[in-house]
Amino acid sequence: MFLSAAANHHSGLTPSPWVERWSHLVPLGARVLDVACGSGRHVHWFAARGAIVTGVDRDAAALAPLQSLGRMLHADIEGGAWPLVGETFDAVVVTNYLWRPVFSVLVASLADGGVLLYETFGCHQGRYGRPSNPAFLLQPLELIDATRTLHVLAYEDVVLDAPARHVQRIVARRALPDGKPR
Repeated sequence: MFLSAAANHHSGLTPSPWVERWSHLVPLGARVLDVACGSGRHVHWFAARGAIVTGVDRDAAALAPLQSLGRMLHADIEGGAWPLVGETFDAVVVTNYLWRPVFSVLVASLADGGVLLYETFGCHQGRYGRPSNPAFLLQPLELIDATRTLHVLAYEDVVLDAPARHVQRIVARRALPDGKPR
């Protein structure tokens, strides 16, 4: 479930510091997918960095102002089919969103050498506020398990401040056909 109310700790279109920190792994002209993109903070970020951006969200009104930045798809990935069957991307970005049934689809959506940048709430988030429903909170090492076919470049399971929140985040890369991470 996309939780924009729970994610209002960011101001305007400021990208996640985690995504910003690892953006150097996404080359100029890369095809980037932003899942549950909402108001498009990462769509804006990667488009400004020269990426070819695709955003997916169930909120058509949020997608409307993003149309000039790339391909925006209005889709409910929790209640319908995956809208990008067979497409691959050089980067897949997911923040403040968890829908376990698409973990394998997101990994499969990475092109050879592509990177997954994922950050969402961890199991102790209920101590700090919303969301608190365990269905929308990652269990310990869940992102590691979900990306076991990828090369993990960075992983954190931390409590952050301003506001206090528990998050897990990962950067993982699909190997190139020769088996090298890039």
